[in-house]
Amino acid sequence: MAYLKAFVVGGIICAIGQLLIMYTKLTSSRILVLFVVLGTVLTAFGVYKPIVEFAGAGATIPLTGFGYTLARGAISAVKEYGLIGAFFGGIKAAATGISAAIVFGLLNAVIFSPKTKD
Repeated sequence: MAYLKAFVVGGIICAIGQLLIMYTKLTSSRILVLFVVLGTVLTAFGVYKPIVEFAGAGATIPLTGFGYTLARGAISAVKEYGLIGAFFGGIKAAATGISAAIVFGLLNAVIFSPKTKD
């Protein structure tokens, strides 16, 4: 049942992104940023945590989940260190994912050579 919940919620998030691509003039970069900000804002208002508890990876894997991780890290660091925690808490919480993206991006750039379309 957990797989079904993750599939449905992740699919809904992706469908929203596809609808934004098809029916708005937003670029894909702006949609990606919108999803991260949306995940952060929904976490700040306490709306995203129940979604994560319900869907698990279906809510944490899309970009809204990255915003959730950043906000959750910032909130916990503010509780522990005060206002200064807002500046490093999110990055500290998402450091593993950010590092993996950099390493795999570098490996991809080294292994494959880009080609232009004819």
